[in-house]
Amino acid sequence: MNFGSESTTDEVLEGIALAGQWVLITGASAGLGQETARAVVAHGANVVLGVRDLDKGERAIADVRAAAAGTGAEVELRAVDLASLASVRAFTDAVVAEHDRLDVIIANAGVMATPELNTADGFELQFGTNHLGHFVLVNRLRPLLGGAPARIVNLSSAGHRFSDVVLDDVNFEKSPYDPWLAYGRSKSANILFAVELDRRGREAGQRACAVHPGTIITELGRHLTAETFATLDAARAAREPIWKSIPAGAATSVWAGFVADADAIGGRYCEDCHVAQVTGDTASPDCVYAYALDPDTARALWARSEELVGESFPN
Repeated sequence: MNFGSESTTDEVLEGIALAGQWVLITGASAGLGQETARAVVAHGANVVLGVRDLDKGERAIADVRAAAAGTGAEVELRAVDLASLASVRAFTDAVVAEHDRLDVIIANAGVMATPELNTADGFELQFGTNHLGHFVLVNRLRPLLGGAPARIVNLSSAGHRFSDVVLDDVNFEKSPYDPWLAYGRSKSANILFAVELDRRGREAGQRACAVHPGTIITELGRHLTAETFATLDAARAAREPIWKSIPAGAATSVWAGFVADADAIGGRYCEDCHVAQVTGDTASPDCVYAYALDPDTARALWARSEELVGESFPN
């Protein structure tokens, strides 16, 4: 069946049984992560939900627990702060200690266009949270993923078009900080991370991709100011955005995680429930920019990320 920009999570998963699968989702206490969790437990999947604030998370997932009650799915809520590598490591240690397998990891959590701030480990906040936090989290959990159809879905964005990664200036020590450039670098990193993840896991049946959910109003925009909105509006002048509902925004995540052909999406960037076309024209308002899928940059990002976090992750 063909899906598109208006398809919802329930439409994408119609007729699909996920009973017995274990799905880990970060950023599950609001927006896309919450809807992704609700949709998969409604089809029988068990979930491990990573949230920054357990109290807020518990209040937010009432509909997830209600859906799970109807299917008998298990729901685990665990604390993790992607802006603290100590928190990420404690989270992954606990998951590994209590689980012998995962089937799908959806790296959904993120921040956008923040003021100039640092993570607990001293990294620029957006690169440190959106990329490095998930780099450590996903790699530490990869041993729990079996073979096919194991999948890793990285939430990226059309915002990758703001900038390629800049590996010798991840903390803006050589250039003035700009919130949208920082966001773009982190979102390009999400795609490049998926490219290298897929290369390393392909033979074992672990496939990875990146997805753009679309333009949606969620808590991701909590740091936006009048100034950052103005910059975003200017960047979008060539194309009027199509605003999506949250169920439509989360649809590409569940499509990539459970429905799409693994060979079609492996190492690719997806949007509107299809694999996006690639362009080398960085003035284009559409498609995925080629620099975000470059395999050499992806390998260099992996090596730089290992250096930054002080931890190595072999094939």
